[in-house]
Amino acid sequence: MADGVGTPEKGAGTWGQVITAVVLVGGLGVGLWTVERANTSAAKDSAPPAAVCSTAEPDQTASAEVSRARLCELLNRRDLAALLGTPGEVAKSTGTSGGGGSKLFGPSAQVVFDTYAVSLTATYNRLPVADAATLLGGTARRRTVLGRPAISYADRTISVDLTIGGGGTGGGNLPGHQAFMLSVARDAKDTGGSFDVAVWRMDGGVPQDDVLLHVAEAVLPTVPGWNPGV
Repeated sequence: MADGVGTPEKGAGTWGQVITAVVLVGGLGVGLWTVERANTSAAKDSAPPAAVCSTAEPDQTASAEVSRARLCELLNRRDLAALLGTPGEVAKSTGTSGGGGSKLFGPSAQVVFDTYAVSLTATYNRLPVADAATLLGGTARRRTVLGRPAISYADRTISVDLTIGGGGTGGGNLPGHQAFMLSVARDAKDTGGSFDVAVWRMDGGVPQDDVLLHVAEAVLPTVPGWNPGV
């Protein structure tokens, strides 16, 4: 499951919490996780504060990689809701996973809103984006994003609902959502690895076409290791 979770400072009620773990399946199998934490006690009258990125879990990401904690900070930006086309919404939760030098599961961060969830991953392998497009076949669309080779494609999520605290035993599988994925080469020569952005709607609807690109164009140039001249 996810390695770290960030929530508003005023958190769980005495009756425990519901945690929804969402993993993307298919595609490149990058194993992106997000965690939504919801209070199971009576709803509060006042709006909760926006979720912040957790620093509770140690970050064991290899020094050559951007840390998952840093990815979370970069993704959980003040204008993220506006980039998603839902200005005024506040982040409900954040989560991180991967890293630690893994070539398959790179450091990843996720932010969840009422309408959308969005994920940012740095993949440090030797697979060029162009080769990934070949592996995905007709499901991938080749494109150029921020001057670099990129591919976009659709994926699905699987959700598992668990209740912790207060003696809860949890639920089962929940319906998956359609996710839109964008993988952008880490360098202009596409020598291997990628920065990946994913978005999906929490209500199971289809994301707007331009949402994914708006997020990627704003966030990716801020990621350590992104050199616009390379």
